[in-house]
Amino acid sequence: MSPREPLPAEVRQGRIRSYVNEHEFVRVSDISERFGISEVTARADLSALEDRGYVRRVHGGAVPRQVHRAERPFDLTEDRPVADLAHLGAAGAAKVRPGDAVLIDVGTTTTALARALVARSELSEVSVFTNGLTIALELEAAFPRVTVVVTGGTLRPMQHSLVNPLGETILEGINASIAFIGCNGVDPIGGITNINLPEAEIKRRFVAAARKRVVLADGRKLGVVELVQVCAIDDVDELITDSRADPDVVDRIRDLGVEVTVVEAPQTQ
Repeated sequence: MSPREPLPAEVRQGRIRSYVNEHEFVRVSDISERFGISEVTARADLSALEDRGYVRRVHGGAVPRQVHRAERPFDLTEDRPVADLAHLGAAGAAKVRPGDAVLIDVGTTTTALARALVARSELSEVSVFTNGLTIALELEAAFPRVTVVVTGGTLRPMQHSLVNPLGETILEGINASIAFIGCNGVDPIGGITNINLPEAEIKRRFVAAARKRVVLADGRKLGVVELVQVCAIDDVDELITDSRADPDVVDRIRDLGVEVTVVEAPQTQ
């Protein structure tokens, strides 16, 4: 068997960072085995991540550097911020066609997307699968043009979301037309990241269950890496962001083969 093709250093280091964050402590030997690199390279990668403030080296391995911001309950981000994200919601809703099966992740930006779908009165025979109770309630106004299926699972009150255990069961047999993923960070190296692990697990399943994967993120989230990786940048097809994004970060994401749509942010923001 021929050896697998090595990952570019930036991509590999982003995945190593997520691996460290998920496991709290990893040994150099663990990284070497998991990523198919020598222990010398693993140590060099950890040193590079430490220099950038992402991990802390300890004897034999590394631990996360806890610099992540606290998650805010959905009720503290709604309702004004959802309205402020209408431009992103409208851009996402424009991707949906009659007859589509759509996955919509939980979040404020995806709530703006749900509102934009309700406003598209010409849409019909659209099926939406969501793990967000807020999303489902927003879409109720579009019945019967839009059929809503709530994924089920365990209630997470912080974001009114449904997560594991049992949060993934209904998604195992789904092959959706398009998935819309919300997140807390988008970075060329760190990938698509989220503040909390339970919702990140469901986001991964959404990514796997759709033929097209679209990330919705306002420009202030670009260049940000949060606690846990949902997926690598090249695991998604399109990023919809706005004019607050750093143009250099946008260019680096495009260079990785991801379509990036930049819409104008409202002047009041």
